[in-house]
Amino acid sequence: MCRWLAYSGNAIPLETLLFTAEHNLIEQSRHAQLATTPTNGDGFGVGWYGEREFPGLYRSIRPAWNDFNLHDIAAQVDSRLFLAHLRATSHAAIQETNCHPFRYRNWLFVHNGYIREIEKLHRQLLFDVAPELFGEIRGSTDSELMFHLALTFGLEQDPLGGLARMVGLVEATGRECGVEKPLKMTIGLSDGESIWAVRYASDGEGPSLYHSRDVEDLRGLNPQIASTLGEDARVIVSEPIGRYAEVWEEIPQSTSLCVRAGEVESLPFEPVA
Repeated sequence: MCRWLAYSGNAIPLETLLFTAEHNLIEQSRHAQLATTPTNGDGFGVGWYGEREFPGLYRSIRPAWNDFNLHDIAAQVDSRLFLAHLRATSHAAIQETNCHPFRYRNWLFVHNGYIREIEKLHRQLLFDVAPELFGEIRGSTDSELMFHLALTFGLEQDPLGGLARMVGLVEATGRECGVEKPLKMTIGLSDGESIWAVRYASDGEGPSLYHSRDVEDLRGLNPQIASTLGEDARVIVSEPIGRYAEVWEEIPQSTSLCVRAGEVESLPFEPVA
């Protein structure tokens, strides 16, 4: 399965979490410890927020550990909020438009998991995307489809509600098509001010997801930037980075998280029919 992380806090170089910390995200692209596939080499992407209205985006089908452009960008770009994703494809082709994050206006979206037997549900789910959003779908992944379904169901006004209604539709469509318990997912989502994360699966066994409890959990990741993180710094990860996995708090099954200005709010997550 894929690996992803989301950071919010003072502006730091992207390389701090992507390359420098022990068991960093790029290291996880070759040696993931909590994924069913230890190698995630089917593409990489990072989206970051800066001074402009919309986030920047870099995506490539090269393995993250062998992408020299990524290394240069990560060393030069500082950001107060960014999402990064390693891809391990299950069905869709290896192409740039299938790499995460997916962007719509000021929103970024990453996903780990899958819709089981997507080939049976795909056509019907595509018809449920709002006509004005249909043309925004550039790739062929179930992840991008899920994002645009959530946008269809009001994600911009109600992020968690849009995601809950998307999940409800996928599960209902699965039942209609003879696919029971079709969904496994962790989702990362941001509008540039907040980060929302969800861990959910139709069978109650969603992929792993963790978050830092406070800034002290992060200062040991890279002593060179410890003083610049700020008290509001928080990170959400598919699997712990750094030397001490025990400092990360596991996000329970069927749970959503909202991170904003250092505050972390946890709520139950349930599909909405």
